[in-house]
Amino acid sequence: MSTESDKLVTFRLGEDLFAADIHSVERVLRYTTPTSVPDMPSYIEGVMDYQGRVVPIVNLRIRFELPPAPVASETRTLVLNVAGEWIGVVVDGVTEVAAYDKAAVADPPKLFRGLSAEYLKGIVRRGDRLVIFLDVDQLLSSTERIALQQVGAGTDA
Repeated sequence: MSTESDKLVTFRLGEDLFAADIHSVERVLRYTTPTSVPDMPSYIEGVMDYQGRVVPIVNLRIRFELPPAPVASETRTLVLNVAGEWIGVVVDGVTEVAAYDKAAVADPPKLFRGLSAEYLKGIVRRGDRLVIFLDVDQLLSSTERIALQQVGAGTDA
């Protein structure tokens, strides 16, 4: 029997499926173009106002070195709780929220489709597809989070 604590939010980047623990996902929003911020890494699209807070927006395609894709009607921004701070991540589409068996999570290979293993909690099988289970706390380094906090503190979105 599954509980709320063992559910994943599954989303697409291109043909690949990724997932985050449901407790890491604050909200799924329709994509809106963020406010740009100068002198940011290429994977930071900008910032958005969410519930009165300035939230940095990370383009996961760029962060994971995937080819760019145009914004489509299915494009979403997931607001994630990353080490106690909110960040938004742009994904191609959200596919499902589903239970998973924690015992069935396989250790990730050292290098999986170009992704560094530091981003991964493991691999989950969903039917005949493999889902890359992300460790959202590792999407940004502590240095990157500090820099983004400083941007958020000094920006009115």
